Amino acid sequence: MSNFLEKLGSEDWLLADGATGTNLFDMGLKSGDAPELWNIKYPARISNLYRGAVDAGSDIFLTNSFGGNALRLKLHNLGTKAFELSKISAEIARNVADRCQRSVFVAGSVGPTGEIMEPIGDLSHKIAVEVFLEQAQGLKDGGADVLWLETISAPEEFVAAAEAFSHVDLPWIGTMSFDTAGHTMMGTSPSSMVNLISSMSNKPIGFGANCGTGASDLLRTIQDFSKSAPGKNLIAKGNAGIPRYVDGHILYDGTPDLMAKYAIMARDSGAKIIGGCCGTKPEHLASMRNALEANPLMPAPTLEQIELEIGPFSSSMKPVTERKNQKRRRRRV
Repeated sequence: MSNFLEKLGSEDWLLADGATGTNLFDMGLKSGDAPELWNIKYPARISNLYRGAVDAGSDIFLTNSFGGNALRLKLHNLGTKAFELSKISAEIARNVADRCQRSVFVAGSVGPTGEIMEPIGDLSHKIAVEVFLEQAQGLKDGGADVLWLETISAPEEFVAAAEAFSHVDLPWIGTMSFDTAGHTMMGTSPSSMVNLISSMSNKPIGFGANCGTGASDLLRTIQDFSKSAPGKNLIAKGNAGIPRYVDGHILYDGTPDLMAKYAIMARDSGAKIIGGCCGTKPEHLASMRNALEANPLMPAPTLEQIELEIGPFSSSMKPVTERKNQKRRRRRV
C-alpha cells in the first residue's frame, strides 16, 4: 500500500489499463459468459490480458473481477464463488506485476452489484455492504494494491462500497459513469459526487469517471471535477471512441492517435491517473504512453478544442428535464 501511495504522490501522472471485456472478447469470450469464470478456466488468457496492458506501458491495471460480486455472479449460478473468483483474479495479477522489471500496481476491480438500492429498489444498504466486503476481502487476499470501484451510477451504492472498504486495509479509488447528459443514470452530477465524497469518513484516495458515452464527454466531466475539487487525484478512463454495431459485434472507432490526444487532454484537464475503458486495446495504451511522455503539461483545453480534436459532445451537461423546462419557458416568453 505504501509503495502505491508513494508512487501516486511522486509522479505527475500514471497510466492505467484499457478495456477488460473488449480484449477478452478478442480472446474468445462469448456474449453472456461470465468473464470472472475465466480466472479458473483460462488463467493463461487472463495473464495475457494483464500482460498486454503492462507491456503497453500501464503503471496500474485492473483485475478481471468487475462483475465478481455475489449478486451478479448468481445470474451465472456462481453466487457462492464471489470470494474465490475475486481472489484468483488478484493472484494472477499479482504474479504478472511481481515479474515486471518496473513498479506496476494491481487494482482490484469492483463493479456495481447489478441491483437497484433502496429506496427506489429492493437492495438494502446492509446487504450491499456485505456483498462489497466479500469481494474486497478476496481481492486483498489475492494481492491487490488498491481497490478500484468503477462504473457506479447510484450514490447509495458508492456509499455502501466505501463502508465495506473501510473494513479492508487497502486504499481505494472510485469512479462513476456519467452517461446521461453529464450525469449518471441515477442523476448524480460531478459536483454532487464531490460533495458526496466530502461527507464520507472513508474517502477514496482518488476519484473520477469511467466509461460513459465518449472521450469528449468524459474530458468535460474531468474539467468539472477539477473546478469542484482542485488538487485531488482525479481519474479519467474514457472509451476508445463511440461504439458501432457491426456484423453482430460492438466496435469502437477510436484510433490510437485519437486516444493519444485524449490522454494528453485528460492530463492537462487535471487527471492524475489516465486510462481507457471500453474498446481500449494495448495499441491504444502504447500510443497514450508515448504521447504523455513526449508532450509537456499545458493549460487545460477549451471545450471547443476538445470537440475539434476528439469529437462532438453527445449532449448538454444539463439534465434532459431541465433542458425541456427551459424550452417551455422560452416558448412562454
